[in-house]
Amino acid sequence: MIDTLGMPRALSGARDTLVAAESGELHALSVALLIGAAVLITAIAAVRLSTRSGLPSLLIYLGIGLALGNRGLGIDFSDTELTQVLGYAALVLILTEGGVTTKWGSIKGALAPAAALATVGVVVSIGVVAVAARFVLDMPWNAALLVGAILASTDAAAVFAVLRRVPLPRRISGMLEAESGFNDAPVVILVTALAAQTAATGGISWGPLAVTVVLELVVGSAVGLAVGWLGGRLMAKVAGGSSALFAIGVVTISVLAYAAADVIHASGFIACYLASLVLGNMGLPHRASVLGFSTALGWLAQIGLFVLLGLLADPAGFPSVLVPAVVLGLVLLLVARPLSVIVACTPFGLGWRSQAFLSWAGLRGAVPVVLATVPLTLGTEGVEWIFNLVFVLVVIFTLVQAPTLPWVAHRLGLDRSHHSVDLTLETTAFDDIGAHLMEVTVGPTSRIAGVQIYELRLPPGANVALVVREGVSFVPKETTPLRRGDQLLIVTPAAVRASVEKRLYAVSRGGRLAGWSTPGTPPTS
Repeated sequence: MIDTLGMPRALSGARDTLVAAESGELHALSVALLIGAAVLITAIAAVRLSTRSGLPSLLIYLGIGLALGNRGLGIDFSDTELTQVLGYAALVLILTEGGVTTKWGSIKGALAPAAALATVGVVVSIGVVAVAARFVLDMPWNAALLVGAILASTDAAAVFAVLRRVPLPRRISGMLEAESGFNDAPVVILVTALAAQTAATGGISWGPLAVTVVLELVVGSAVGLAVGWLGGRLMAKVAGGSSALFAIGVVTISVLAYAAADVIHASGFIACYLASLVLGNMGLPHRASVLGFSTALGWLAQIGLFVLLGLLADPAGFPSVLVPAVVLGLVLLLVARPLSVIVACTPFGLGWRSQAFLSWAGLRGAVPVVLATVPLTLGTEGVEWIFNLVFVLVVIFTLVQAPTLPWVAHRLGLDRSHHSVDLTLETTAFDDIGAHLMEVTVGPTSRIAGVQIYELRLPPGANVALVVREGVSFVPKETTPLRRGDQLLIVTPAAVRASVEKRLYAVSRGGRLAGWSTPGTPPTS
């Protein structure tokens, strides 16, 4: 017989169990969101402290992770595989920000020496650090080479943060930007290959390794350029007038470039950076939205990555690696980096002052710490201490290098102010009618101030439709003079948008005589 009274009781018990389980999961989610939101708000507030102190914000974020970890508030996190996966994902977003926000004109003159630094310079740095690790610290050759490779890459996030506050000659800043964007790719390949070969055979096959590195870089570069160009043209056609969707699409194309290259065993990082660089310099609409969205994602990736690395680190292991970290850091800072700069940059006629600054500006950050997890995830034996060593080295020498960069630039005479065009320009596309609406803000140093509307000499079909001045909007006359702080709405046919931008930048640089006295080219710094 069926127990008709027992069935409702059983169903009721099962329901209560399910409700309790769901309640527990939701509570755990709420706690995680509470901690995550508190950490994020603290990290955002810490940017002000970073700006005032001159220290890169990465140190503050690492400190937050350490405070939350097993020696702090007790969050036990030791998953190196998850750290590596999330670290790579964060690096993709950081490289995307770097590529999209880098103007081609600011790096094209420095491209060759930057490429040499990211390849030849990396090899020199690995060799010097490996020799020091082998003969000074008595490490086995495999471990010494691994440490040298892990420490070879400058960090894009740290370098971009420094460039925001240190005025430098265009060629120097361009070299630092390009190098930090390029050198992640060869270093990731080298570290992965060295760790894998050491774990599998205990030896390293240099010939096949060199062929692998070159092939992955070449194919990855081709994939990045192709995906960036094709993706940019596609987005310009399908995204319509939504700046938010357009920004999401641009970042997605950069991620697609990484994934497409990695799937075919090419360098996803070089593909991601080159695709982003192409997208950022195609003259696509909604540039302000794209820059804002990619920068926000870049900040979020940096915060999450550094906090995660701080969580993974165990301060109890720091004392045992303190001396090796200081020794290798000094070798890297005073020997390996300067020698790599000399070898890579001297053939391009770079002066000693510039080389000295580049030597001091080789900041290390998240990339080496993330790469220190690679030997652990691949099962390489006897290298468990590398993570703590790299972590301590990065913290110590970031404290030494970053705050002193403005002083070093000043002492070397490289901190003079550089002319930049104070003009903000945002474009919205109206594809259905073949027109673009451009919003232009005249900055405090732009030479558009004082120029009358007709003196802009915009291409045929383009007109200044509206001027907003001190919160009041009006339709200008041809003789209306423009002022600093004015916002202009310019309607232009899609076919001449690029010419309108070129003309506006030219007038902002050269005033009403632009085109006669100065070249009409967009800004490059």
